[in-house]
Amino acid sequence: MTLLFDRWQSIESPTLAPAQEASRRSDQVELTVGLINNMPDSALKATERQFVRLLEAAAGGRRVRFHCFALPSVARSQSARSHIDRGYTDLDDLATMQIDGLIITGAEPVAADLPGEQYWKELTEIVDWARTHTRSTIFSCLAAHAAVLHLDGIERRRLAQKRSGIYECAKVGDDWLTKGLWRSHQVPHSRLNEISEADLLACGYQILTRSDVAGADIFARQFESRFIFFQGHPEYDASSLQREYMRDLARFLSGERDEYPAIPVDYFDDVTVARLMDFEQRARMLRDPMLAAELPGLTLRRDLAAGSDARVIFANWLAFLGADAN
Repeated sequence: MTLLFDRWQSIESPTLAPAQEASRRSDQVELTVGLINNMPDSALKATERQFVRLLEAAAGGRRVRFHCFALPSVARSQSARSHIDRGYTDLDDLATMQIDGLIITGAEPVAADLPGEQYWKELTEIVDWARTHTRSTIFSCLAAHAAVLHLDGIERRRLAQKRSGIYECAKVGDDWLTKGLWRSHQVPHSRLNEISEADLLACGYQILTRSDVAGADIFARQFESRFIFFQGHPEYDASSLQREYMRDLARFLSGERDEYPAIPVDYFDDVTVARLMDFEQRARMLRDPMLAAELPGLTLRRDLAAGSDARVIFANWLAFLGADAN
C-alpha cells in the first residue's frame, strides 16, 4: 500500500488505489512514513483508516508517502492475510526505502510475557534498525512496552483491571511534540499493563504527558532517532473504545474470557452507563451469547473531542521529520 498526501491531492481511505504522481514542486518537503500494523484482524483496517486520515490532516504543505507493513509472524485469518498481501508493502523492503518516520502499533497479547510472543524477534530487530535508520519512530501501547523492555529491560506490570476509557492528561514541561496541546487534554487508553514513570525516569526517558490516574501517557528517549512512546491511543476515533468494549463483552458472553469487561471510564453518557450496569447484572447470571441482542443503545459523551489532539501531535511530528529534509 503506497499512498501520497499533498496539498492538492486527498485520499480518504487506504482501500483506494495508489495516488497518481502529482507534478513535483521544488518548494515541497517530501517525507516517507511507514506504519507497521500489528493490530488484531478486527482492528486491522480501522487502524489503517485512523492513521491515513490523521496523517493526511497533519500533512499541511508536505508531501507524505505512506506505506503499510505487517509482521509475518503475527497470526492472521485468511481474509486478513489476503488483505495484507494485496495492499501492504513487503517488510523486506523496509530497509531499502529510506523511511523518515515509522509508526509501530501494539498487538493483542497472547503469551504470558512479551519475549514469548511469536513476533518478539521480528519486532526487536525492527526496534534496533529504527534506532539508526529513522529520524523518529513512534511506538504505540504494547509496542511501546516491548521496545522499552528490549532497550532497557523495563518490565511492564499487569493491572488489576483493564485500563479503558478517556483520561485527563497534562503536559510535563515543554517539548516540540506537544507544542500547541492544551495543558490538560483527554486521551483514550486501552491496555492491560503499564510501565511506571519511576522506571522510565530511572532509565533516562523523558515524560511528555501524564495522567494522575493512568500514569505516563507519552514519553520519549533520544537515540540517533527520536523514539516516542504512547501508552495511550491518541489516534483512536470516537468509536474505537466502544468497538473494543463490545468485542470483550461478546467474548465474555461466549465464554472466551472469564472477566466481565469494565465500562470505559468517562466515555459513555450517564444514561448509557446506568443501562450497561443493569445489563451486566443479567449477563453475569445468564451468560448467554444471545443476550448481546438485548444490549441497550450506546451513546457517547457529547464533549468527546476525538482526533483533535492527535492532529496537533502528528503535525508536530511531521514538522520534525521534515526539518532537515531537502
